[in-house]
Amino acid sequence: MTSPSLALQKLVYARLVNSAEVTALVSRDFILDRSGRPTAFPCIIIGEGYGNLGTYWYEGNHHDELFSDLHIWTAEPSTVEVKEIAHAIRLALRGYPWSAPGYTCHDLSVAGETFMRDPDGLHAHGVVSVRAILQERASA
Repeated sequence: MTSPSLALQKLVYARLVNSAEVTALVSRDFILDRSGRPTAFPCIIIGEGYGNLGTYWYEGNHHDELFSDLHIWTAEPSTVEVKEIAHAIRLALRGYPWSAPGYTCHDLSVAGETFMRDPDGLHAHGVVSVRAILQERASA
C-alpha cells in the first residue's frame, strides 16, 4: 500500500502534467519532484508536505488530512508569470473525481498561495499549498 503522502503526490503530478492550462505555461518535462534550485524555467517542483494521519473525522470515519507545497519558479523580475501558473494549477486541481492510488480523495483544494521575488532580481518564486482529504480503500 502506498503512503497517503505519496498517493497525494501522484495525484497532483498526474493532474498537472495532464492539464492543458498548466502545460501551456510549463513544459511537462519541468514539472518535477526534486531538490535544489531549478536550472530550467519556468518549472514546478513538488516540494514539502505534511499530514494529520487518521485524525480528520469525515462522514463517520477517520481520514488523512494532507498538505503539499508546489514551488513555482520563473525567470522574470516580476511575479506575473508565477501568478498565471498558480492560477493554472488551481484550475488543474479542481473537479471531482480525483484519482489517488489506493485511496479515495474526498477533497482537494488550494489552501493558500505565496509569491515572492528572488533576491537575485532575475527570478520569481511562488508556493501553492494544496490540501487533501484521503481515505484508504479496503483491500480486495
